Amino acid sequence: MTASENKAEAQAGYAAFGAGDMEGAMRNMAEDIEWVVPGDSAISGVYRGKDEVGRYFTTLASKSFRTEPQHFIAEGDHVVVLTRVTADGQSADQVDVATFGSDGKLIKFQVAGDTALQERIWGKK
Repeated sequence: MTASENKAEAQAGYAAFGAGDMEGAMRNMAEDIEWVVPGDSAISGVYRGKDEVGRYFTTLASKSFRTEPQHFIAEGDHVVVLTRVTADGQSADQVDVATFGSDGKLIKFQVAGDTALQERIWGKK
């Protein structure tokens, strides 16, 4: 897949997530996706596979989580997304890095965000 195709897939995934379409948001994920959330909050960790990522999405939804992407930057198999996240009425800027496999499936998603915000909203581990 080209960088522009990966970017289009990332944009479609964010649009589906924003519309509350979890099936659409997960449509292009590899079955063995790795989703990495840094920090020491209750939601921090590595989620492996679509089932774990789906449960993570449900946890986010419990606090009215929203993500509002501002920029999508694509190069090769990576798409960097500069976004504004809001949960439980609190907001912060975040950088997400999506990595796509040669088949065009999302194989890894790495969050780089405000870990203190996550702890305030979801608590510590």
